[in-house]
Amino acid sequence: MKPLLLLFSFIFVISAKKSVINLRRVNDSENFNSRPRIIGGNAAASGQFPWQVAIYKDTPDGRYFCSGALINARWVLTAAQCVYEATQFTIQMGSNQLSSNDENRVIVTTSTYVIHEGFDPTISLANDIALIKLRMPITFTDYIEPIIVANFGYLYPGRVVKAAGWGQTSDEDSGLANSLNFVEIGIIEQNACKTYFGNQLVDTMICAEGNYNEGICFGDIGGPLITSADVGIELYVHVAIASFISQNGCESLDPTGYTRVDSFYAWIDNATRHN
Repeated sequence: MKPLLLLFSFIFVISAKKSVINLRRVNDSENFNSRPRIIGGNAAASGQFPWQVAIYKDTPDGRYFCSGALINARWVLTAAQCVYEATQFTIQMGSNQLSSNDENRVIVTTSTYVIHEGFDPTISLANDIALIKLRMPITFTDYIEPIIVANFGYLYPGRVVKAAGWGQTSDEDSGLANSLNFVEIGIIEQNACKTYFGNQLVDTMICAEGNYNEGICFGDIGGPLITSADVGIELYVHVAIASFISQNGCESLDPTGYTRVDSFYAWIDNATRHN
């Protein structure tokens, strides 16, 4: 069994217990990587993933980077890791580029979030889900649109899904990608994933294959895993949240792990209605 490795770069210590969270710190002089892929992926076209947002999380210890998904005009869905101990968020949407003069980019700040009450980083990655509330409703455009949240199981073995993000493009190159990249991967059997992660894998998690060095990497945490809604038109649904990789690294053939969205649909609905 291989321990889970989260997609960031420092260790929290809480009540003398070591946290499982590894956060990716953003330096003031961040050098962006221009290679057009996550790990083995492709550059996204402008407006291809209009729900995708970049999240800069400020904490007393520094600034960290995550991804997330806009699910309505006021709320961003992401991982609990991405809000834990946050003091403020800077959220960028509408542009595939982290650093450019894109007229479609919208940048907002907020400090309001809802983290799942069952998330305890001193124990495990269970319940790795959170919501960030925008100060004001965002105006939708061709480049900023929400994605539908899945409320039932699209995630059967063999299902083709897409992951997108600005994370590392290799294990050796630690810089964020300046351009949004995506990859197509397949869902695998839960028991097959447990051969890698054992009892650390719970029913509210799902794994995707690691074939051909394709998948998520450091910096892609919190981003949406999406798939077709199967309604006869091009419509996507948000089915899972990027959560963990194997300790063997992003370019290994090991599976990558996600938090199932359908398992938390009622929680999402309640949080967005009453906060």
